[in-house]
Amino acid sequence: MRRILTRAGSVAAVSMLALALGQPAQAAQPAEGDTVSAAARATYFEFTDGTDTFVIKLTDPAKIRQARNILSGADTEHRGVMGTVVKTPASYNKPWTYHLDPNSVQFFGMAMEVCDASIAYVDEHLDEVGGALLPRSTWCPWQSKLTRELPRP
Repeated sequence: MRRILTRAGSVAAVSMLALALGQPAQAAQPAEGDTVSAAARATYFEFTDGTDTFVIKLTDPAKIRQARNILSGADTEHRGVMGTVVKTPASYNKPWTYHLDPNSVQFFGMAMEVCDASIAYVDEHLDEVGGALLPRSTWCPWQSKLTRELPRP
């Protein structure tokens, strides 16, 4: 009887070890309450409006996950990119003289006409953004489509 219990315990231990080793590795995620700088978790994505390309920076883990789901085809409802125009260039978004506030970026399926404009048109008329062009500086190019995730600059 003693030998049977020892063997059963050994089989259980080996099974648990195999199960634990067979699990996929998980990326280290900050525990709730841990602070990780936005720069440390920044992820960059490129989108096109059918003519030009534009780079956005995301720092919110949920938005990063959503962007990856869009690229993988898991999310087919939210293909467009929307956000608040910041009238200064960003090093990761050359040659454009503006960028989107990373905290404002959203993905959409449908949007109002008042926020639609091409990448180049916004750049050419940047002084008008926030007024008659793109009220509240909200930009939602209807033809926008995420194309890829970029390596960190």
